[in-house]
Amino acid sequence: MSAALQKRGSNNQTVPAYYKPAPSEINYGKLRFLITDRPSDSSIMAYIQELEKHEARAVVRVCEPTYEIKPLEERGINVLDWQFSDGSPPTPEVIQSWIQLVKTSFKEYPTKSIAVHCVAGLGRAPVLVALALIEAGMKYEDAVELIRTQRRGALNTRQLQFLEKYKSTGELRKFRYSVDGKNKSCCIQ
Repeated sequence: MSAALQKRGSNNQTVPAYYKPAPSEINYGKLRFLITDRPSDSSIMAYIQELEKHEARAVVRVCEPTYEIKPLEERGINVLDWQFSDGSPPTPEVIQSWIQLVKTSFKEYPTKSIAVHCVAGLGRAPVLVALALIEAGMKYEDAVELIRTQRRGALNTRQLQFLEKYKSTGELRKFRYSVDGKNKSCCIQ
């Protein structure tokens, strides 16, 4: 591996850099999400550094497991496995678990983020983030546009149709305002 693709980890070991595609932090009011592609055992230390940089307290893995979670758990990052079919919208059970996680997480850890990944970070992970944005009061078109500004090619036709028809329960509306209680426009970092 070339020196340009290596970094020094916290224990001074050389670890592969985590670069492609770049993780996307999506912010809306009090909500902070990090959409990434799937790491591997060989890139897990660089992935952890990226999670720590974005203050992620949990990782939601919606694809099949391909890496050990112990290094994440040792750093206090919870890993939740909520697989659903590639190219499809999430199951009602995954949606319910996701909304509950978002509600609980941002109530208990308002300055932290939630990371979510699928294989490439273009389908299953963005659809969950879009659901949270819609539940917080964002129009589906705006949620899709916000995500696609950072994740070009995100969300397929089937997922877009699902999001368009999705009926929000409004469970996350209280998180659409920033900490100071004022309406905050969305931003991407």
